[in-house]
Amino acid sequence: MEVTPKTLADVKGGTLISYEGKVQLLEIAQVPDQHVNEFKSIEKFKIFNTNNLWVNLNAIKRLVEADALKMEIIPNPKAHSFFLQKLSFFFFWEVDGVKVLQLETAAGAAIRFFDHAIGINVPRSRFLPVKATSDLLLVQSDLYTLADGFITRNPARKNPTNPSIELGPEFKKVKICFSNAVLLDVSQVGNFLSRFKSIPSIIELDSLKVTGDVWFGANITLKGKVTIVAKPGVKLEIPDRAVLENKEINGPEDL
Repeated sequence: MEVTPKTLADVKGGTLISYEGKVQLLEIAQVPDQHVNEFKSIEKFKIFNTNNLWVNLNAIKRLVEADALKMEIIPNPKAHSFFLQKLSFFFFWEVDGVKVLQLETAAGAAIRFFDHAIGINVPRSRFLPVKATSDLLLVQSDLYTLADGFITRNPARKNPTNPSIELGPEFKKVKICFSNAVLLDVSQVGNFLSRFKSIPSIIELDSLKVTGDVWFGANITLKGKVTIVAKPGVKLEIPDRAVLENKEINGPEDL
């Protein structure tokens, strides 16, 4: 299993532990409430699982034939906006105001069934997850290039860490549609992309925080620390070719 050093952005990531003579994966959903802060500590648990797994197929075949892969079901309480999702073999609903229980399995948890399993500490360059629209903005920007199936970081960025990006709920809205009797979450990415004529240049960006009904024009450059806040009920459009450097935008008058 590939692991990488934990940062404050990764405190919920699963980590490897030694238990009962085996290397095992510990997920936050398995941690009692009174120990969650301890689990999130980057001092006590310095690495987390990147979900990159290297496995000998013969070993998998041997375990499957012996019916030895007894994967643990992890209960994971949820209470968010309405949607349905398939995870492992379970569907679950989330409805505003109603608590539900998500049942899941973690592929990495199978590590405990393999003899001589190890974790390999890899650099952060091996770990580039896209779990939210803020992550998508990073990988679609000029900070990365895709060539021959490899994502490469732009050497023009001198800061070894990536910018911190926080996008408001307007960039994450989810709609539901039916297709062949299956519910699909299809529009979160589309909603995000519709707010950009083109993805801004962020080579020199340190942090970006966007709140409210904000729309980006083409060929925009963001540098330093940038905060953009649209007032309730107001559509704020960032014009084409704007260069925002260490600015706080609360309305058109600040552009």
